[in-house]
Amino acid sequence: MIRFDGRTAIVTGAGNGLGRSHALLLAERGANVVVNDLGGSVAGAGASLSAAQSVVEEINDKGGHAMAHGADVTDADQVADMVDQTIKAFGSVDILVNNAGILRDKSFAKMDIADFALVLNVHLMGSVTCTKAVWDHMKERNYGRIAMTSSSSGIYGNFGQANYGAAKMGLVGLMNVLSIEGKKNGIRVNTLSPTAATRMTEGLLPQAALDLMTVDSVSAGLAYLVSEDAPERTILCAGAGGYAATRIYETPGIYLPPDEQTPEAIADNFDRILDPVDQDMLTDGSGQTLKFVAAAAKHFGVSLG
Repeated sequence: MIRFDGRTAIVTGAGNGLGRSHALLLAERGANVVVNDLGGSVAGAGASLSAAQSVVEEINDKGGHAMAHGADVTDADQVADMVDQTIKAFGSVDILVNNAGILRDKSFAKMDIADFALVLNVHLMGSVTCTKAVWDHMKERNYGRIAMTSSSSGIYGNFGQANYGAAKMGLVGLMNVLSIEGKKNGIRVNTLSPTAATRMTEGLLPQAALDLMTVDSVSAGLAYLVSEDAPERTILCAGAGGYAATRIYETPGIYLPPDEQTPEAIADNFDRILDPVDQDMLTDGSGQTLKFVAAAAKHFGVSLG
């Protein structure tokens, strides 16, 4: 039984959707939970603590322990205050779930640089800021579990999401480095690549598909990634009850002697350089979602039309 008794978790963007589901599950399994949410729209406009407070009330009503904090994850001072308040209330920060994010989708040709930068700032720099705020604390205690939230849109690509995709793939690189740097101090860093029916996916898929893409199925994966016996440096993909791991491979490649180290020789040998063997090369992020959804639909006898 995976439990979190005596542990304290900060979950960002936890007022709705996946973040709310993560917070509820961690609390149900015994964790003290800080429900962080700025309370803005999917596009990042506005602010309200009501969503976070609602989740806290839900946890507390079930006998759990939670508090709300409305820190903007891109504001280092606000995040520092959140961490300070967490330690004062619960004594430590053992788990950080970087889940907060926004969407501002447009084709790259039509996208404003400001919208590109804002999405990067919330997803990537927001995760950096929150992780930095707990890093030394976790190092001193020789324990930490950190989850980044990536996306198939970053790993494989989706039209109209250059900003979102760049941010989400950046989090994989952040995980890779922090996994190395945190290892000696018992800090394990992993990445969740979820696909679920949330405010961010409304209207993008048929309702029959969305009905299969429960947030609960994704949160089960998240809970494992931040558990005592969590893996390290793993990208866990989760959606509609399907679970897989994205792994970055490098082919054995070839060697060219100095007199053949030319663009033409590389072109002539490109098939050997790629050498796919058994690798499954997805062409876009929808491939992962469709795989999980198709398997789930077959199991439940649901027609996706």
